[in-house]
Parts: sequence; C-alpha cells; structure tokens
Amino acid sequence: MFSSQGDAEVFSRKGSVVSFARRWLALAPMLFAAACSQPTVPSQGIPSAGEWRTFEGAWSASGTRQTINLETNHRASIFDLTGSLLLVGEQRLGVGFEAQAIGFTDSLAGMQGRCVWTDEHGDKVYSKLKGEFVATGNHIVGTFLGGTGRYAGVTGEYSFQWRFIVESEDGTVSGRAVDLKGRARLDPAAVTPAGEHGK
Repeated sequence: MFSSQGDAEVFSRKGSVVSFARRWLALAPMLFAAACSQPTVPSQGIPSAGEWRTFEGAWSASGTRQTINLETNHRASIFDLTGSLLLVGEQRLGVGFEAQAIGFTDSLAGMQGRCVWTDEHGDKVYSKLKGEFVATGNHIVGTFLGGTGRYAGVTGEYSFQWRFIVESEDGTVSGRAVDLKGRARLDPAAVTPAGEHGK
C-alpha cells in the first residue's frame, strides 16, 4: 500500500512519463525510416547561363510583300513582317517578344532574311533566316547571331513552317509560324543580375 495519496500521485506521474518515453522510443525508428525513404524530387529550374535552353513558340505576324514575276514559273519577293512571338517551357529565353523579319525570296533560289526579337525590357535577339521560298508550308531555319543586354552573345537555332492566312492583291499579308522549336545558349558574361537589363 502507498504511504500517502501524494506518493500515489507521484508514482502515477512517473509511470505515465516512462510509458510515454517507451512509446516514443518505439515510434522514433519508424519515423526516421519513413523520412529517409522519401524520394528526392530533382529541381527543374531555369538552366544557368551557358547551358542549352530548348523552347517552343507561337509567332503571328502581318506586313507587306512585293512580288515581281520574272520568267515562267519564276518570281521574286521582298517582305517585311512584324508580330508577336510567345515562347513556352521552363527553359525559354523569355516569355514574349515583338518579332520583325525582313527578307528576299526567290522561287528558284530560296529565301534569305534577318529577324529581330525585342523583349519587354528592350533587349534584342538577332537571327538570320534561310529556307525555301516563303509560301504556305515551307520550312525555314533561323540561326541566332547575338543580341543586346542579356542576349549579347546568344547562340543557337530554331525552325518553323510558315503559313499565310491573308494574301491580298495590294501586298498586305499576315500569317503564322507552325511548329516553331529551337534551342539557345546565353553567354555567361552577358547575363546581368536579377532586375538589371541592358539596352
């Protein structure tokens, strides 16, 4: 028998503490094992400067085209198109650009052109265009030639097929790029700290 009610309460509290400690010691190894067994999710952040960035995009543009007929089944054109370019994917160069392209096409010799992408900060990406005569469905390849600000020294390439939506008699045209895909690599020396952009 206990000598007093106080001794009984003390013994009861000690018994509860011992019981709790035993339960915790039995549970701790299981919690540790569960924590160690959680799979590590790889980071899928933006690649650092100098690494290849792959992207896809949508480009719609309108402008003018002037065409002259040469000999039978032979014609040449100059074009000037401006529109919006949107890139998708975690590795894109940017979200949106204004894209302007000018060039010369020959139905026998193909197409040569130049293109400038300008982002919301005014930084530019330069590229040259080469491909088949610019008409619906023709394949075109762009090669990056550098740029300004964070795009200075950018390299890479992209490709797409062009589809005209509107072709009027006065030379007004509009269309869009289909299946635009590419890759680019930024020059580490040109990348500015967050919030700073070259012009």
